[in-house]
Amino acid sequence: MDNKDKIKFKNTFVKYIEEKGLRHTKQREAIVDAFFSADRHITAEELFNAVKRKNPEIGYATVQRNLNLLYESGLAEEIKIGKQKTKYEQKLGGRHHDHLICVKCGRLIEVNDEKIEKLQDKLAKANDFIPIKHKLEIYGVCGDCKSNKQ
Repeated sequence: MDNKDKIKFKNTFVKYIEEKGLRHTKQREAIVDAFFSADRHITAEELFNAVKRKNPEIGYATVQRNLNLLYESGLAEEIKIGKQKTKYEQKLGGRHHDHLICVKCGRLIEVNDEKIEKLQDKLAKANDFIPIKHKLEIYGVCGDCKSNKQ
C-alpha cells in the first residue's frame, strides 16, 4: 500500500469511527498503523503481538474490537478457515483477488483469473443481477501439505 492509499485508509477509518460516536485514540491509531503495515493476511493474535511490541499497555480485546471496526467499515476482509483462527486482509488499495485456502495448514494463495471475472459478470448479466461485490474461496490441500502426506 502506498502513502496515498495509507492516508485514504486512515481518513476512511477516522470518518467511520466518528460516525459511530467513537474517539480517535493513540491506541486505535497504533492498531490501524500496524494493520496496514502488515504485508500479508494476519490474525488478531499476530496483530496484537505486533502492536504490543511498541505499545505494551494495549490489550488483546482492544485489538480485536478495532479489527471488527475495520471489518465493519469495509477496510478489512475476514477470511475464516474452518476451526482455524480468522485472518484479516486490507481491502483498500489492493487489487481484487480470490483465494485458494489450504484446510490443513491454513495457507492462503491469492489468485486472479480474468476468465473467472468475465464469467461472473456474464452469469450476473444473464440473470439480470447487478453484483456489488464477490468473494471466491476454494478450499483444498496445498502442494506442501499434499507432498507431506505421501
